[in-house]
Amino acid sequence: MDTDSLAPLRDAIARLWQAHGRETPVEGLYLTAVSAPTGPIHAVYRPSLCVVVQGAKISMLGDRAFCYDAGKCLIASMEVPIRAEITEATPERPYLAFSLALEPATITDLLCEMGAAADIPPGPALAVHRLGAELQEPLLRLLQLCERPRDVAILVPLIRREITWRLLQGPMGPALRQIGLAGSPAARIGRAIAQIRDSFAEQLQIARLAEVAAMSPATFHRHFKAVTAMTPVQYQKQLRLQEARRLLLSDAADVARVGYAIGYESPSQFSREYRRMFGAPPGRDRVAIRKGLAPQTGA
Repeated sequence: MDTDSLAPLRDAIARLWQAHGRETPVEGLYLTAVSAPTGPIHAVYRPSLCVVVQGAKISMLGDRAFCYDAGKCLIASMEVPIRAEITEATPERPYLAFSLALEPATITDLLCEMGAAADIPPGPALAVHRLGAELQEPLLRLLQLCERPRDVAILVPLIRREITWRLLQGPMGPALRQIGLAGSPAARIGRAIAQIRDSFAEQLQIARLAEVAAMSPATFHRHFKAVTAMTPVQYQKQLRLQEARRLLLSDAADVARVGYAIGYESPSQFSREYRRMFGAPPGRDRVAIRKGLAPQTGA
């Protein structure tokens, strides 16, 4: 893609960042502007479209790397913990991107109109594609609406629906179908993921998760790894440790108490696994983040 065609999107993001920062007047639309490469960023991606218009980023889902730079999109089709890094950014050419939450109800509605079948095999929860010209125009209009707040309530739903329709009609359609088809294997894995998220501090019960997904334990395990690039145990561990980091930063609780709160019975195991994920033991990591020496959790 000719990066000059991205200039209107870049200009819109730069203006909005100056006016609003990360959060925009459009619900679910978030901006990112970073002037230097980052270290590891740990976050949970929810169903969303991320568009990079300058710079580059890499997101790791389990051991799978998804690289995307200017003119590329990343689709997250369900809630997954990731590790990411912004790899290209300078003060002169900062990393500029925006993400838009995807609405399952809208996707389902449009799929019903399309008559799409529900037998799509599950694929990875992340996918990267090039931003097509047919998507640039409605995305730009959505960004421009942030500067016309009186129009937001009326026009945003229409433009979001148009964007979703364009996505479903293009190469990102299969990833979106995983969000909108309630009976698909990926959607059933999504229900099991929600179960893990809602009770991540409890002992994992594979048989119960397989029941939620309406699969045999063996089929569930295979489909879960196809979607998340992790086993259920690995997925739960990442959620637990990201929640531990949030708790450490949000209050003055001691490390052992945070470990117990997220389901660890052994403080030494909690400290060991926390260090393996974040590069420092919990207490030292909390101090480093508060001093601005370590990357914070965030998208």
